[in-house]
Amino acid sequence: MDKTLAAHTVLDAMKTRQSIRAFLPTAVSDDQVTEILSHALRAPSGTNMQPWKTRVLTGKALTSLCEVVCEAFDEEPKGYECEERYYPATWFEPYKSRRRKVGLDLYGLLDLGKGDREGMHAQHRRNFTFFDAPVGMIFTIHRDLATGSWLDYGMYLQNIMLAARAYGLHTCPQAAWADFHPQIRSHLSLPTEEVVVCGMALGHADWQAVENQLKTDRSPIDEHVTFYC
Repeated sequence: MDKTLAAHTVLDAMKTRQSIRAFLPTAVSDDQVTEILSHALRAPSGTNMQPWKTRVLTGKALTSLCEVVCEAFDEEPKGYECEERYYPATWFEPYKSRRRKVGLDLYGLLDLGKGDREGMHAQHRRNFTFFDAPVGMIFTIHRDLATGSWLDYGMYLQNIMLAARAYGLHTCPQAAWADFHPQIRSHLSLPTEEVVVCGMALGHADWQAVENQLKTDRSPIDEHVTFYC
């Protein structure tokens, strides 16, 4: 299926969804964003709690947040301690190898060598411009909610990414934004009870950008699934 076209079935959307790291400047209408998020709100959640909060940024609001966080990133590239840790404190197999491979594959496409710290910094910094997408989203959750609500949140985020494909749009979910929660909290005046979950870029993919040719591997089903009869 041509990934520049809209996905017409759920399976089409699943097959053509990928994390896009370069977007065209083509605008996305407020109506389209509203429709995508409205569809996504049908995600299931335990006892219908609907734990998600979404801030949508476009235009000057998007540019302003990006400038603030990029400045912080240039001063503190590793970010700050996340309020809720996303990754393990120590990597172990098979996750360590999977993580390493996707990083090497991406940097290989971009011709970034192991010692090219400046180039790697510049590429990681692009997270905080939403990879030039015209729409950026910041997601938060109430800090007193438990693990189940975070699982529910994942289904909401997946719904957004799949619904975007029905409109011919692409996305990139970005855990990196949570590392800069102090700047986000201040800039968006987030209530103290809300924790930054992640960000997400939304727009039209730039298929001329080499980084969008990245094909991430998926291990075989028998590594993940056990059948009992």
